[in-house]
Amino acid sequence: MGRETVRNRSRLLATLAVGVLVGGAVAGGGLALADTSAPRTDRQITNMTDEVNEIKAYYGDTVDAQGEHWPSPTSNYAQQVAGIEKDAEQYLRSHAHDGSAAGQKPAIVLDVDDTSLSTYNYELETTFVYNPASNATYIATKTMPAVFGMNSLAQQAEHEGYTVFYITGRPESQRAATAANLAAVGFPTADASHLFLKNTANPPSYLPCGSTCDTIGYKSATRAHIESLGYRIVADFGDQYSDLKGGHAGRTYKIPNPMYYLP
Repeated sequence: MGRETVRNRSRLLATLAVGVLVGGAVAGGGLALADTSAPRTDRQITNMTDEVNEIKAYYGDTVDAQGEHWPSPTSNYAQQVAGIEKDAEQYLRSHAHDGSAAGQKPAIVLDVDDTSLSTYNYELETTFVYNPASNATYIATKTMPAVFGMNSLAQQAEHEGYTVFYITGRPESQRAATAANLAAVGFPTADASHLFLKNTANPPSYLPCGSTCDTIGYKSATRAHIESLGYRIVADFGDQYSDLKGGHAGRTYKIPNPMYYLP
């Protein structure tokens, strides 16, 4: 999903939020609601070094001559993504003409970060701790690679008559860099009509929550807006469940991402 500048995403809090706590509910931001929800011993907590090593093994961590980290195309991560894409390609092929009798144009929606473009190297550089300034610099100065196969899936969908839209939590200030990166790694057009970013200073009128939208509200309302333009969203792709909730899409596809969690 998009990389909202307001999110708190240290790896520790993400881990607490999605799996380390046992036997209790979790408050927003990863804090236990009660002492009984907290781990009682260190053995109930995944060691941070071990966790990072597991993530690197899953992605098939490869380091280039400049010291930058890249996922391997033969990794378990790549294989898992390929299986999801295979199912999606078959589904899109068989549903390209649904709704045509009603004049609806087929479309797909892609999230950007870790759905379309891989942030893996940035995550390793920052040890999975998000910082708005470092993230903005990275996006402005580096070209992120495509998530394995997602550019090909988008190209194939476009060839079959789908319009490809992108909805990201990146801020409006990163529009030019985002569009350039998507184009550089082979994604279909990401112009102003197809790429939606968060604009908290001047939120569009179709967002009922305005500048206060959470991820689900922002993305689902933007999908509803796309539908209002005469499109039928056949499939929605995201690496966070918050990319996919809220309706206004046919089938949803969750792209794997064990690096961080966004509610």
